[in-house]
Amino acid sequence: MRKAQAKKLPLAPDARFNDKMVTRFINNLMWDGKKSSAIKIFNDAVDKVSSITGEDGYEIWKKALANVTPAVEVRSRRIGGATFQIPSEVRADRKISLSMKWLVRYSRERNGKTMADKLANEIIAASKGEGAAFKKKEDVHRMAEANKAFSHFKV
Repeated sequence: MRKAQAKKLPLAPDARFNDKMVTRFINNLMWDGKKSSAIKIFNDAVDKVSSITGEDGYEIWKKALANVTPAVEVRSRRIGGATFQIPSEVRADRKISLSMKWLVRYSRERNGKTMADKLANEIIAASKGEGAAFKKKEDVHRMAEANKAFSHFKV
C-alpha cells in the first residue's frame, strides 16, 4: 500500500509582480538551482515583451499562458491486448504545469541570442495564438478529438 501523498509546499509570491504563478514559472525556467538567473531571465523577457508590443508585459505573459493551457489530453490505457489513447480532462494543477513546461521548452528550442530573447518571442507568439507552444496545445486537442470514440473507456 502507498504512503500518504506528499504535502504541497506553499510558494512565496515573487518580489516584482507579487504573484505565485510567476514564482512557479520561474521555478520551471530554473536550471541547476540557479534561481537568481531564472528571475533575471524572466524579468528581462517581460521587459522585452512590453518594449516590443507597447503593452504590459506581465499581462501579455498571462494571456500567453492562458492560450497555451490545454483542456483535454489523451492517456494510454491497455484493454484486451490493445493500447487505446483515451481522451480525458486535465486537472487544474496539471493544466498550469503543462502550459508552463511547454512555454519554457519551446522557448529553449527557438532561435535567438539570449534565453530572455527566446522567451520573450515565444510569449509574444503564444499571446497571439501562434508559436510552437500554442501548436503543441492544438495538437493535444486534435489527438483528443480524433480519439473521442474511445472516451467510454474512461480511466
